[in-house]
Amino acid sequence: MEFTVQERKKYIDITRNQWMTSLELKTQFLKGNGIETLVSMADSIASAIAQGGKLMLCGNGGSAADAQHLACELLVRLRSSKNRAPIPALSLALDTSTITACTNDYNFEQLYSRMVQALGRPGDVLLGLTTSGRSKNVINALKTARELGIVTFGFLGGNGGLALAECDLSLVIPGTDPNRIQEIHITAGHILMDLIESMLLERKEIALMDEAVVTSPSVTETCP
Repeated sequence: MEFTVQERKKYIDITRNQWMTSLELKTQFLKGNGIETLVSMADSIASAIAQGGKLMLCGNGGSAADAQHLACELLVRLRSSKNRAPIPALSLALDTSTITACTNDYNFEQLYSRMVQALGRPGDVLLGLTTSGRSKNVINALKTARELGIVTFGFLGGNGGLALAECDLSLVIPGTDPNRIQEIHITAGHILMDLIESMLLERKEIALMDEAVVTSPSVTETCP
């Protein structure tokens, strides 16, 4: 099926408008205090890891995928030029048996808070991702983390929702389109992981590894 000239122009305009909206939100982010907040988050997480803590991440849907993605950047490798020791990070959105058991036996709103209760320790950091700021399971996880003495950070959207009050530090991306908000979340997440790795290496809290340990082509790849 071929586009008519009018149809093609319509979809080109839609594509261009989505790109421009994304760029405008990123520009707004640069004008605020988001960069300073990211650096502060990275410093806190790097310090926690240096003292034996870990980073936990949670979210729903695409934000759950982002939580897994960012955790693997620390657990495995972020940059192919930096073959370093693994950094403790854990996505709470991994185990389908646990997810379905909690949903069946209790409710979905308790999913992440139960994981935080079981796995979190004082000195850890929890990063909650929610494009609306209203995800109840993420909010409950943040509340539980605070009760346990765990530092809480948020990648949020809109006006921050109820999650905002449960975060020690937060990035709040204004807007109502979760796709555009999520694009900034993953950009900010990649920068955050880069900062954490750089700080730990520069402070000699983690070591570079001998390249000889790389034994297969798959190991040389960074996380997708």
